Amino acid sequence: MMQIISTVKPHSGFNANNDAEVLYKAMKGLGTDEDAILQLLTARSNAQRQEIKAAYKTLHGKDLVDDLMSELGGKFESLIVTLMTPPIMYEVTCLRDAIKGAGTDEKVLVEILASRSPNEVNQIKSLYKREHNDDLEEDVTGDTGGHFKRMLVVLLQASRQQGIQEDLIQSDAQALFVAGEQKYGTDEGQFITILGNRSNAHLRRVFEEYRRLSGYEIEESIQRETSGTLQEVLLAVVKCARSVPGYFADSLYGAMKGAGTDDQTLIRIMVSRSEVDMLDIRAEFRKRFATSLHKMIQGDTSGDYRKALLLLCGGDDA
Repeated sequence: MMQIISTVKPHSGFNANNDAEVLYKAMKGLGTDEDAILQLLTARSNAQRQEIKAAYKTLHGKDLVDDLMSELGGKFESLIVTLMTPPIMYEVTCLRDAIKGAGTDEKVLVEILASRSPNEVNQIKSLYKREHNDDLEEDVTGDTGGHFKRMLVVLLQASRQQGIQEDLIQSDAQALFVAGEQKYGTDEGQFITILGNRSNAHLRRVFEEYRRLSGYEIEESIQRETSGTLQEVLLAVVKCARSVPGYFADSLYGAMKGAGTDDQTLIRIMVSRSEVDMLDIRAEFRKRFATSLHKMIQGDTSGDYRKALLLLCGGDDA
């Protein structure tokens, strides 16, 4: 039996037509019943939401997402529209906006490409091609430069090796040490090749060996030896190799700490991980910070937006 680590699961007594009617009634007439909308949609899996969308069109001849957008507004609307988007399609849209918007949103490129499995990256690439008739790699390389670009290209190849190669652990750690701490200037190419191509399990062993060899955590060396967007992507890859839920816990904390909230990041992670590993993210969050994810969302957001996010979070870790 696989351990359940998601907070959003398929609803057992699911009936798409009934759900479509509940949503229709929630938007019909004067005023909108936001509560009914958010309670229902956060209690269905994405696949079920797609069935509801189809049923809604069949029953009412209208597009559910268009209707929701005309009834809702602001961050709550963004969250609900994200919930209604198929996961790979959502990632394609995020990447497209990150590249084609004003300026490049490097944070989005880093987050998606560093944290997804090779299989997911391949799905994203082919859907991107189908939707936009453009090559994702060409779009990314046209919009970025230098070593940062090279690292993204390696991640886009989605050819990370499987398993642990015992005979390479020592030499990989040594190569990273020589490329950084031991060298005047940094051989970024070594960092890109090793961090971009080895499996997460293999990298965890390399990081242990690196610490033995150099006396430093690999993160410390990356912070000293690199800067800017290259540093961001290398650190993201290292964090994901250590723990993908840990990486998302850090990102969520970063989105909410201090003044102002990075709502785009908050929505992106809460929705995209709700059916993947949200319970693990919550556990990592509790371990790393002096508060729970639930409490932090509660203190940082408000209204229906907050209600829906807390439902995706799925509970508090005291």
